[in-house]
Amino acid sequence: MKNVLFVMMMIAAVVFSSCAEQVGPNQLSKKEKEEGYQLLFDGESMEHFRGYCREDVPSAWVVEEGAIHIKGSGKGEAGASDGGDIITKNKYRNFELTLEWKVSEGGNSGIFYLAQEVCGNDSVPGDPIYKSSPEMQILDNERHPDAKLGKDGNRQAGSLYDLIPATPQNSKPAGEWNKVVITVYKGTVIHNQNGENVVEYHLWTDDWKAMCANSKFAEWPNFINTAEEGYIGLQDHGDDVWFRNIKIKEL
Repeated sequence: MKNVLFVMMMIAAVVFSSCAEQVGPNQLSKKEKEEGYQLLFDGESMEHFRGYCREDVPSAWVVEEGAIHIKGSGKGEAGASDGGDIITKNKYRNFELTLEWKVSEGGNSGIFYLAQEVCGNDSVPGDPIYKSSPEMQILDNERHPDAKLGKDGNRQAGSLYDLIPATPQNSKPAGEWNKVVITVYKGTVIHNQNGENVVEYHLWTDDWKAMCANSKFAEWPNFINTAEEGYIGLQDHGDDVWFRNIKIKEL
């Protein structure tokens, strides 16, 4: 009897410990704090972000119900009158980025990393963020035409946009939350989507350069020679998209 009571007490302790570790959206667990994670979004403020090539956050980006929401303009890449991509205020080199996203029906967006900021002026044009940054695709695979473009599904959700398809393709339907983890470490990059590694590649290698040379990125030197350190960006592609639980651990 004593042995049975002991086992029951141990099970209860494990269950209690597991429950106690659970936290709500946009919070760090005790374990995450111990491992060195930092919140990039606390559910209320966008203090860790700013607009690409600007100091403020474009008004098309708002915080609603514990999520960052880019309000769709319906104009695709043309975006809203005060929209545009946003980036972190800090640069990151080796890191593990986790976040959740959901997209509207027919929606399109992306997560950029190792991005550079190439701003123009009256005499010299700038470059958009995607000319220097690899992108993890965000997409409603069922409705957006990009899902059928590219090659072998390399424009579907979780993919390295237009280069490597996410395999397996395990994204959830529009309106449902997807969890992603992007790991960048000394040139090795891993996309994890909904608990599965779906993309792995290695920057700066001969294979990387050959892959880029046979793509639309062939004439973009800042993309081929991706920087060792850069910003994390969230894309305004003219559609409604939501982000939450944005956390990062530097490696």
